[in-house]
Amino acid sequence: MNKFIVLAVTALIASGASAQNFKCPPKDGQYEDSVQCDKFYECSDGHAVTKLCPDGLVFDPTIRKINKCDQPFNVDCGDRTELQPPKGSAICPRRNGFFAHPDAAVCNIFYNCIEGDYTEITCTAGLHFDEYTGTCVWPDTAQRQGCTDKTKELKDGFTCPKGPAVDPTGQSVAHPKFPHPTDCQRFYVCLNGVEPRDLGCQVGEVYNDETQRCDAPENVPGCEDWYATSDEKKN
Repeated sequence: MNKFIVLAVTALIASGASAQNFKCPPKDGQYEDSVQCDKFYECSDGHAVTKLCPDGLVFDPTIRKINKCDQPFNVDCGDRTELQPPKGSAICPRRNGFFAHPDAAVCNIFYNCIEGDYTEITCTAGLHFDEYTGTCVWPDTAQRQGCTDKTKELKDGFTCPKGPAVDPTGQSVAHPKFPHPTDCQRFYVCLNGVEPRDLGCQVGEVYNDETQRCDAPENVPGCEDWYATSDEKKN
């Protein structure tokens, strides 16, 4: 007999025996298994039927809904540490859930898996995915090991300064801005202090580093005659 068939039959027998050994409370409803977090019993008139949550989800008896299966990071399984065998793939280790990129060095990309189909999601610049919460958090919170910290560099060579996210005046900001060294109209924004973007003011304005805004050329020392000497004057 095929070994997979043997395993399936064994699982069904074990499941049936488990249901037979489970004593239903007086009230009909769904009740957790004592050792397996994604297994539960549906009791009706004192009769128990063994059921499993979709692969990747676990049973939460505190949910006041018919569907009591939820993401593991939302459920306290306590001593119910066992789970059904995984039925997933390389991208989705289980058919449902949020999972990190299979390359441990890639910490800012994760996958939302629903019945084996997945959607790739990239964290906001500077954040890492945390499987314990299913969200993107700051690296010191995620504490993931082996992440590749690739320096992001624009084509003109600009990179965001390392360290705390501060603007040129030293003020702490979420997305610091920096003037372009040679182009009065252009400036840089560092998203979350780590990912650079090359931006520009509309024609007729220049970037004012003091106000962190686009401004009239006469208000920015050194850029008063920018459009008088710039090719933009021709547009």
